[in-house]
Amino acid sequence: MTVLGVVFRPQLPPERLRAVAHAADDAGLEELWLWEDCFLEGGISAAAAALAWTERVRVGVGLLPVPLRNVAVTAMEAATLHRMFPGRAILGVGHGVQDWMGQVGARAESPVTLLREHLDALRALLRGERVSTDGRYVKLDGVALDWPPAAAPEVLAGATGPRSLRLSGAAADGTVLTAATAPEGVRRARRLIDEGRESAGRTDHHRVIVYLHTATGPDAPARLRAEIEANGEDPLPEHGVAGDAGAVAKAVQRLVEAGADTVVLQPTADEPDPEAFVRFAAREVRPLIG
Repeated sequence: MTVLGVVFRPQLPPERLRAVAHAADDAGLEELWLWEDCFLEGGISAAAAALAWTERVRVGVGLLPVPLRNVAVTAMEAATLHRMFPGRAILGVGHGVQDWMGQVGARAESPVTLLREHLDALRALLRGERVSTDGRYVKLDGVALDWPPAAAPEVLAGATGPRSLRLSGAAADGTVLTAATAPEGVRRARRLIDEGRESAGRTDHHRVIVYLHTATGPDAPARLRAEIEANGEDPLPEHGVAGDAGAVAKAVQRLVEAGADTVVLQPTADEPDPEAFVRFAAREVRPLIG
């Protein structure tokens, strides 16, 4: 069954998260997603708060930029969330925006190599293994978590280019695709992910999560177009949806038919009522999706 989520945009101040998280939980939304965009809000701290304020909604972070973190810290924080809120935390890692990484002196010469080393070490640590590795970027000497999760959780990777998509298929448990990904882009990503999975001999399920630019209300088309153009993306119909619940559900279904398992509605940065948007997704759009 398709999973539907909504992004809490970090353009909103952190103190708005509690009301949005409560709205998501009360409305029956399946997943609430957070971003760790520089230099807005911390992903782990926001996720911990959202999980503590709610009872059932799953909370995802997509993505944690790996150049900012030692992998042991990522593993410690992930394990803590998974033990305190079993089955409700979802974490993804990625290259990070390279200009932002450069601003803080963390830009890697080979982002793909860094992500591969981080994924391999992170998944091993979360499986409860003792890890020693001397990679180009990740170096661990007999490191093991004292409090690993009871069961190894999924670790997602953000990816856009062919190399990163193949890497995600080989080394991650799922892939997060941006809202710039049209249905044909999802099909292409699935093919590249499957190439990576085949190269690694993996046969387990690989979840694909896709963000979808979404606007609703009387000014929705104008807000959506302005958002997409501000991001430097082509304002093509397949790059977002503006309209009522029926229109949004059809756009979600097109992504699902292309290979998405989870579609996360991404409201515009100027969405006037984030709590109402969450309720719209859960109560009006979700019943129309298979």
